Amino acid sequence: MNIILLGPPGAGKGTQATKLQAERGMVQLSTGDMLREARKAQTPLGQQVAAVMDSGALVSDEIVSALIDGKLATLVPGQGVIFDGYPRTAAQAASLDDLLAQHHRTLDYVIELVVDEDALVERIVGRYSCAKCGTNYHDHFNMPKVAGVCDVCGSTEFKRRADDNADTVRTRMAEYRAKTSPILPIYEARGLVRHIDGMAAIDVVSGAIDRILDIGPNESRASG
Repeated sequence: MNIILLGPPGAGKGTQATKLQAERGMVQLSTGDMLREARKAQTPLGQQVAAVMDSGALVSDEIVSALIDGKLATLVPGQGVIFDGYPRTAAQAASLDDLLAQHHRTLDYVIELVVDEDALVERIVGRYSCAKCGTNYHDHFNMPKVAGVCDVCGSTEFKRRADDNADTVRTRMAEYRAKTSPILPIYEARGLVRHIDGMAAIDVVSGAIDRILDIGPNESRASG
């Protein structure tokens, strides 16, 4: 299976991608991760990435396509791929089709984790973690058993991400809508899009994704 996983920051996309990798052997191709890896490796392509990033400019579609091409070339046949953060434009969607064809692959699904903005704000703004061991907590949904004491290591020091505030979250949501609006109609027209309630419990979301992947694109389109 080759899928695009969509969802705004905080929707649980990373969690679901991690589960798919662990349980199905799929590989997550995140543009952000690939750019950082390329920069660190200092290959000729990595040097191009570093130069563009240091200048403050956007990395070109050509560079991103080259990174994806290189990653796809390293995978064994039949190993599923999760695309994260790409494509974001109609041109990138067309480029991805070409790349997949070159590697004898097809795009099976575009799975979007749909969220309620107000509920997502509450989910993100309330989260924090143990400063010592990194265990995650939430003001309402996952509090330590003893107030102010980490369940795992007993530390009394906690931290919150500086960008976990309501204004930043709503800005991220607006950016997400702006970036996905150009590509969703393309894949909707091809019958590839599936929407899942991203506000459900993690296991419920995982189960919904599993059902989609287990049915398979041919049966799904026939039944639809």
